[in-house]
Amino acid sequence: MKIHEYQAKDIMKWYGIDVPNGRAAFSPEEAARIAKDLGSPVAVVKAQIYAGGRGKAGGVKIAHNIDEVKYFASQLLGNKLVTKQTGPEGKVVNRLLIEEGINIEKEYYLGMTIDRDSAQIVMMGSADGGMEIENVAKEHPDHIFYEYVDPAVGLEPFQARRLAYRMRFPENVINKVAKTMENMYQLFVEKDCSLAETNPLVLTTDNRIVAADAKLNFDDSAIYRHPEIYALRDENEEDPKERDAAKASLSYVNLGGDVACMVNGAGLAMATVDLIKFYGGEPANFLDVGGDSTVEKIAEAFRIMQSDDQVHSIFVNIFGGINKCDVIAGGIVEAAKVVGLKVPVIARLDGTNVAEGRKILAEANLPMVHSIPKMEEGAELAVKLAAETKEKLAAGKEA
Repeated sequence: MKIHEYQAKDIMKWYGIDVPNGRAAFSPEEAARIAKDLGSPVAVVKAQIYAGGRGKAGGVKIAHNIDEVKYFASQLLGNKLVTKQTGPEGKVVNRLLIEEGINIEKEYYLGMTIDRDSAQIVMMGSADGGMEIENVAKEHPDHIFYEYVDPAVGLEPFQARRLAYRMRFPENVINKVAKTMENMYQLFVEKDCSLAETNPLVLTTDNRIVAADAKLNFDDSAIYRHPEIYALRDENEEDPKERDAAKASLSYVNLGGDVACMVNGAGLAMATVDLIKFYGGEPANFLDVGGDSTVEKIAEAFRIMQSDDQVHSIFVNIFGGINKCDVIAGGIVEAAKVVGLKVPVIARLDGTNVAEGRKILAEANLPMVHSIPKMEEGAELAVKLAAETKEKLAAGKEA
């Protein structure tokens, strides 16, 4: 789960991390009032969307008076911001962060996440702050330094100080930096974060250590322990398909392609995505229906996959265990009745009750459904039919 920058900064303040003074605004008039209350000679107007790269996309403005704050706010609110992370469709800006300007001496990067290889928390730091950390990692990997933290022990003070020195902070602020790292680690663990970062972490001209930007992501599986965090969720920023899938207890991730996948089990789902790529297609999603599927749940999965024009074919790849093939087949038939099948469906069923499942599909006599016995053949046909569907749609538009 993600939250907005201004919300992340509020949480950081709870943990003693220094952040610029500021508040969220939902209208140009509110933005102007907040800037006036701050009383800063320079105000920063920042678009609040669930995506990075806002500065390069024009989503961060420096205002030198109240009129400029109001003008920039009116330009951003209600309009789409297109960044590297949003894709060409962009995201509509519905809220802003108005905060005081700070006098920057030097920018750094600080972040924490889970390293699955070592089963530890990894703290990352770099003196190349303010830049996209992905580019730094690609072009100058030696500029990023790491400290691995055993969660059973916690972050040791010497680790924080060592990283601060490696990031080349001045000697007189090393203790402040180390304390910021220790506070962020405490936040990371106590709030069940999957990512915590500030880019840039700023050294000011008066030797403050300030999180000028903030990003916090939370483990969805642990969010039930933090109702105060869940209350910050902005559903307008989430993918509608992913939001609807979560409500239906479906594991769904939008991958942007046009061959939709409906699979049971994460391992089979990943193998299915790989096969679609192998045959030259682009998977539209990762969709794991789990082991407790019902006919209604399968029908809802079809509704979600077909809810926009992104999908050109659907590959149903089920190996029945607890999930029974006849239930999946019944869900496909129900989807055809209730939702309607807008694109070709390739159904590869195997395992528990496979004969019954294939019989249900055969007797339903659905022209859009192709029953295929082998996984590889199903993936290849799904890619082929997606391309044909795309061509037909293009030809129809031209006509």
